[in-house]
Parts: sequence; C-alpha cells; structure tokens
Amino acid sequence: MITKIGFAAGDIWQLLDKQNGPVTFKKICEAIDAPRDFLLMSLGWLAREGHVVMEEIKLPRRGQRDYKVTLRSRKGGE
Repeated sequence: MITKIGFAAGDIWQLLDKQNGPVTFKKICEAIDAPRDFLLMSLGWLAREGHVVMEEIKLPRRGQRDYKVTLRSRKGGE
C-alpha cells in the first residue's frame, strides 16, 4: 500500500508541476487514475514533507468545499 501511495504522490507532484499554479482536489481526482483515498493519503504525505500547500475553498453551492493545491516554492517561500 505504501508503494501505491508513493506512486500517487509522484503523479500528483507531476500534475502540479505541469500546471504551474493551483489545482483543485477535484481536478486531481479527475486527472489521476487512483482511488480517492490513495490521493488523500498522498496529499497528506506531500503536505507533511512540506512539498505542497493546501488551501480550503468554499464552492458556491450549499457550502460544499474543495481544496486548492500548489507546489511549495522551491525558493523557500511559504
């Protein structure tokens, strides 16, 4: 399982690097062929290691939420 989470983390990293800007968690789920639970665990791993920044965003419908995810600046920002 750890290996699958690691591969999903790599896929997320590559997606964020190509986008060169924020990506919603919903878009990550659509773009990467992995179970949602693995993607959540992978994002947690990347966040704990300090590689990504996540910001909760509210969607206009009934308080639904999503997360905006970006790669942390390599220049030591944030």
